Amino acid sequence: MSIEEKGQFSVHYVQVMDKDGNIDMTLHPNLDESKIKELYHLMMLLRVMDEKCFNLQRSGKIGTYAQTRGQEASEVGSAFALEERDWVVPSFREMGVFIVRGVDKAKLIQGWNGDTRAFANPDGAHNLPLSIPIASQLLHAVGLAWAAKLQKKDEVVMVYFGDGATSEGDFHEAMNFAGVYKLPIVFFNQNNQWAISTPRTIQTATQTIAQKAIAYGFEGVQVDGNDVLGVYRITKEAIEKARRGEGPTLIEALTFRMGDHTTSDDAAKYRDPALVEEWKQKDPLLRLEKYFQKKGTWSDEYKNWVVSTVTKEVEDAVAAGLSVEAPSYEQLFDDVFAEKPWCLVEQQQQLKEELEGKKE
Repeated sequence: MSIEEKGQFSVHYVQVMDKDGNIDMTLHPNLDESKIKELYHLMMLLRVMDEKCFNLQRSGKIGTYAQTRGQEASEVGSAFALEERDWVVPSFREMGVFIVRGVDKAKLIQGWNGDTRAFANPDGAHNLPLSIPIASQLLHAVGLAWAAKLQKKDEVVMVYFGDGATSEGDFHEAMNFAGVYKLPIVFFNQNNQWAISTPRTIQTATQTIAQKAIAYGFEGVQVDGNDVLGVYRITKEAIEKARRGEGPTLIEALTFRMGDHTTSDDAAKYRDPALVEEWKQKDPLLRLEKYFQKKGTWSDEYKNWVVSTVTKEVEDAVAAGLSVEAPSYEQLFDDVFAEKPWCLVEQQQQLKEELEGKKE
């Protein structure tokens, strides 16, 4: 008999709003209608910007891009629960988190165009740059949380990662350290069902990703990742718990990657189109629109206004982001160390001499 069958543990699942826009009022996070409309606006902004970035890549104006379509509720709902003083440690698919955090959208375009200057944080901003290596950012996040605890700072760290990251050693090392020292951190897993072409069903033998937290001595919880109110509620609770000094939480947000892994991937080669159609019915934006319709606060005019407003924001950001002057070669050596070591100084000088020699 398995541990699950013996009933020695269980994983709590949270859903506030179902796919038809119906609300469980006993779980409502007490956001007023203006805040819920703000969530919708942010999610639509993310979707329009995501589509624009995809088209920019296809037209050769930016490099490889990772789409977020279908995951808007997970990103916007979770980031909406954070305070400005809290830290965000993303993977590579969290553009919606950056948008909620107020990062300049032109810099997001600049960053996806390969200009690392876009990732330089202004003073006081607690957002780390996107991380391409799988799971390595979890250790950085734990380091931030450990520092916050040692310095007695009222800061919580939120680290994002996909289901594939849970198969990496960095994930388990980070979870173990956070559990032992009861660090103020929230592990936010965007379980979009696919690690490139590897489906969730063969990613792990456990019934859930959330239950992995149990091995490290803290709570794991599942939430409907396409339910923005549910994501907000459960993330807010986890942040408040961490802020009280009660340790970490692992949140598994069940969502779906509607597009390819990145623009260098073709999901049609390994994914049944019928599955995509099934998840379209759970679309986080469509779900929220149904909620407004049931409340009597919805109109086509409102949606058209939101779409036109965010489209202009995106077009302005693209124009600004793509017009930034290309960086000089010196940028290769900057923003790596607080004080540039001798080896980088020598390499920079060597490159300068080579480039000047070619000009002659």
